[in-house]
Amino acid sequence: MSPVAAPAKPKATASSAAPAPVPGKVLPPFVMVIFGASGDLTSRKLVPALFGLQHEGILPKDYAIIGFARRPKKDEEFRREMKEGVDKFSRLRPVASGEWDKFIPRLTYHQGNFDDPAAYASLKKILDDLAKTRGLTQHIFYLATAPDYFATVVQQLAKVGLVRPGLPARVVVEKPFGNDLTSARQLVDDLQACLDESNLFRIDHYLGKETVQNLLYFRFANSIWEPIWNSNLIDNVQITVAEQEGVGTRGAFYDEVGAMRDMVQNHMMQLLAITAMEPPANLSSESIRDEKVKVLRSIPTPKPEMIPASTVRAQYEGYRQTDRVSPHTTTETYAALKVQIDNWRWSGVPFYLRTGKALTTRASEIVIVFRRPPATLFRAEFGDLLHRNAMHIRLQPDEGVHLSFNAKRLGKSSVQPVDMEFCYATEFGSYSPEAYERLLGDAIYGDSTLFTRADEVLEAWRLVDAVRHGWQDNPMALYRQGSWGPRESDLMLKADGNNWIDLDAHARA
Repeated sequence: MSPVAAPAKPKATASSAAPAPVPGKVLPPFVMVIFGASGDLTSRKLVPALFGLQHEGILPKDYAIIGFARRPKKDEEFRREMKEGVDKFSRLRPVASGEWDKFIPRLTYHQGNFDDPAAYASLKKILDDLAKTRGLTQHIFYLATAPDYFATVVQQLAKVGLVRPGLPARVVVEKPFGNDLTSARQLVDDLQACLDESNLFRIDHYLGKETVQNLLYFRFANSIWEPIWNSNLIDNVQITVAEQEGVGTRGAFYDEVGAMRDMVQNHMMQLLAITAMEPPANLSSESIRDEKVKVLRSIPTPKPEMIPASTVRAQYEGYRQTDRVSPHTTTETYAALKVQIDNWRWSGVPFYLRTGKALTTRASEIVIVFRRPPATLFRAEFGDLLHRNAMHIRLQPDEGVHLSFNAKRLGKSSVQPVDMEFCYATEFGSYSPEAYERLLGDAIYGDSTLFTRADEVLEAWRLVDAVRHGWQDNPMALYRQGSWGPRESDLMLKADGNNWIDLDAHARA
């Protein structure tokens, strides 16, 4: 299977070419309609993020937030539920009553089924009235629904004229975007039939993290990294997204998805693309996303005979006894894979990806492992004990960058690795905006840089589908809860003469 055919190139519009918001700049007036507003995402992430934007003075003087869901309820009940969510999950808790009182008039509720034309007709009337009475003409439709409703909601919006090609209304889509390449391609076609690609904002909350955004600045705003950011000096790259908790109460959902579709297809492929991309021509959203797509297209589709040696799937012990999980499930809670990028910069450099539930600690980290220095000069005293230099780019927790290098121990003829460290909290203070704050602000402003384009999504599914199909005849490994995963994952790297870099050492430091 070759790289997927690219969807039609997005038209150059004001939305797609919009520069990133200037820090502190007030956003333009808008109406945001949140579909699925009675769900956990709205009270846990979306409304707390919008409240955070108001607290920072970024939201305009006038705006409106409309919750759209199937359950009947009054505005007062919806506002009370949102207040409980902000009190529990906002970075600003405890919330000052005066500040909430300024926010609460913006929240209203609209009851309706997602497939009910009458509910959309009445929504259109509400939006038309807001445009006439308050001048709120910019519409953002946020799909916080189950993925099965994405196309339905957008098609219903199109039928009443709230979205269409050429109209500046924006649609924000949560993951997962499809459940395989075929369904993702169909969803792309369904949505692009109703509105321009430049007004589709596929959200990946990992791209909203400050440390992920800083990768661009770290790589391209410093002259010391670019000359060494290639196969001449880099031996391998390791990307880890580890979760300490198991699936908890989400057993039914997770058992339908698994680690590959939940984490690798979106978060990890995005981290890989940003780490490996070429310098973009400029900082426009399309230039950056063009370079990310080039990386994904440069990854050959793995052949079935390659899957056993280059991938690992596993379950943690006890997963099959989890509530609402099938006792015979073959869903993976851990996935690891070796990826080769077939271009001049990265030829011969393996990228190792791993993610899993119930691991030893919570950590998201990119480790750049440099080639081992020649030991001839020091072999008489140290043998072959010179360590590889490594750069740890820690995304969470304790965000920062750590560079390890060899140094002679004081008073002894021995060498040990030492660490040079940059810590976000120490340098810039502990405040870091929530990922959803940045992403919602960008969606309102019209900057799509941190959102995934259709061709990115399809290329990622191409790779994930090939691995999942290759797993059908391969055995499932097991690993102990609280470990770093199965033994098979270590053996995959050992076959290349490599090993997973110890992340615990930096967590303890």
